[in-house]
Amino acid sequence: MTSERTTRTTARTLEPGLALDVDALIDDPETRIVVCCGSGGVGKTTTAAAIGLRAAERGRKTVVLTIDPARRLAQSMGIDSLDNVPRRVKDIDGSGELHAMMLDMKRTFDEIVEAHTDKERAKAILNNPFYQSLSAGFAGTQEYMAMEKLGQLRSRDEWDLIVVDTPPSRSALDFLDAPKRLGSFLDGKLIRVLMAPAKVGGRAGMKFLNVGMSMMTGALGKLLGGQLLRDVQMFVTAMDSMFGGFRTRADATYRLLQAPGTAFLVVASPERDALREAAYFVERLAADDMPLAGLVLNRVHGSGAAQLSAERALAAAENLEERRIVDQEDGKVEVRNSPENSATSENPAPSEAPANPEAPANPEAPASTTSDVASPDVALPDIDEPVTDACVEQMTAGLLRLHAERMQLLVREQRTRDRFTALHPEVAVAEVAALPGDVHDLAGLRAVGDRLAG
Repeated sequence: MTSERTTRTTARTLEPGLALDVDALIDDPETRIVVCCGSGGVGKTTTAAAIGLRAAERGRKTVVLTIDPARRLAQSMGIDSLDNVPRRVKDIDGSGELHAMMLDMKRTFDEIVEAHTDKERAKAILNNPFYQSLSAGFAGTQEYMAMEKLGQLRSRDEWDLIVVDTPPSRSALDFLDAPKRLGSFLDGKLIRVLMAPAKVGGRAGMKFLNVGMSMMTGALGKLLGGQLLRDVQMFVTAMDSMFGGFRTRADATYRLLQAPGTAFLVVASPERDALREAAYFVERLAADDMPLAGLVLNRVHGSGAAQLSAERALAAAENLEERRIVDQEDGKVEVRNSPENSATSENPAPSEAPANPEAPANPEAPASTTSDVASPDVALPDIDEPVTDACVEQMTAGLLRLHAERMQLLVREQRTRDRFTALHPEVAVAEVAALPGDVHDLAGLRAVGDRLAG
């Protein structure tokens, strides 16, 4: 009986075409953290902000933490600047609250030092040159500080929902490795060597280091420089009491990311490279037992005249440009000029006659393109000059070619989506239609949220 139930559940889970219900996700009071990850340039920051805004306007007290150094989030929310403290966003429709903040890596590190050491030792650490370099941009520090800040926000229990916007590219998942990398660093041979004087104590310790580790420190001195080596030693000595706390908090945050109250959203655009990265994220999250809610497919293109294929649009454009008859679905249409108009000798032969400006060359051709498409190939007539039949044909042919390009794009996007779905049929997908322009205010974020919700 159990085996049969398991089989049915698996079959249902692997059903292709699963739709991601974003509203159900953010309305669920059990959902406390949403992490948006994905490659660069796919709209993670906008997606995180739109989810935060939608959750707030549906009644939840929400904070959006961005790790992306871009300032788009602040601009779209009408805030002059974001920093390490949550700032409330105004003009929210609904009973909830929206707050936003940007990770300040160095300030977060400083706060940890100040909170977990006495004043004298904290001052020594904060003034240490090696610490200042480490806290300002040492590889991996940003991801670890993101873990720390997320843990701080969650521990306050002040927020109904925390939305995290992660760094671009594959480093978006580096914060998952932060506890492990930190543990390896703190337990490494180099740290143990540098901590040796502190362990032994005073001059005896320095004598031990100078005599017993002379070869090691000599090599390090040449590599790092004598002053830097002393700065590192002083830093490690001052930080000794904090190392265990770093590990403990990082491991606790890692477990928090695996908890049922956390949901990961992989954000991608319908392009081959972006969806390849999305597949990597999906597989990595599964390997680390992280709860994946689904895939947000951003900037999906559409057409209001999808029944007109690219091939037919191109054929119609070629016929217009060559002044030939336009093929229709039910066969050839009559010659453009009526018999009355072709009676005079001044009119050219029917096959060479210009199109009647009052009758469209192709009834199925779109009257206009979507607002996010511009064409450098379509020459518009001067508004002071009369519009001739040739101008109408030229514009119509240009629009048909634009439509053909759009339909070819739609086919490529569909093929790419199908490839991802075939590899990961268990992943629910929410598609977000492409907007005409960039998102730069709350109205734009609401529009993205509406598309997210279907």
